[in-house]
Amino acid sequence: MMTPQIEQHLALAGVCQAAALVKQLARKGTVDQQAFEASLSSILVTDPDTPQQVFGSLDNLKLGYQVLVSQLSDKSNAKDTEITRYIASVLGLERKLAAKTDALDELANRISHVQRQLAHVDFENTQITSSLASIYSDIVSPLAPRIQVAGNPDHLSSVTNQQRVRALLLAGVRAAVMWRQMGGKRRQILFKRKQILRSAYEALKLIN
Repeated sequence: MMTPQIEQHLALAGVCQAAALVKQLARKGTVDQQAFEASLSSILVTDPDTPQQVFGSLDNLKLGYQVLVSQLSDKSNAKDTEITRYIASVLGLERKLAAKTDALDELANRISHVQRQLAHVDFENTQITSSLASIYSDIVSPLAPRIQVAGNPDHLSSVTNQQRVRALLLAGVRAAVMWRQMGGKRRQILFKRKQILRSAYEALKLIN
């Protein structure tokens, strides 16, 4: 059973998962498909009954929780500076977005449009990824300095991968919005590290 502690930090695992998937795509050109689909579909869950509903099930956040544990553990060699940079950038973008009501309104309109698209095409259709990538490029990305994604130029030059990366960054921002709505703040990552780590271990135990 999911505890309130797990629920409270669920969205932070979502941010971590999006960041890890961006790195996977940029470095390897491939991605954990279950995690990828869960992260992207979370963008379109705009009126959930429970926080868990946003990601479908706890299993869909396994990668996010694994990254959360690595990033917050005492083992310095487990930390990934690249993923840390993506997480910090996404959290920063969310703060900029929260201050722009016009951008939030436009974001809601564009997401509604993608939800309507799903009446005609499957979620796996490249058209959905392309639409989500455009939302990120048009509305969210211009709010702050562009997030520099490092990786293999062959993978990064692929239009499909560029769209996937942008859609994942949008998923990261969506998770960051949810985390803040549930009382999450950046300083908690520092001051409540052990508490967040405990809930991540607890979640992984439930998943496994």
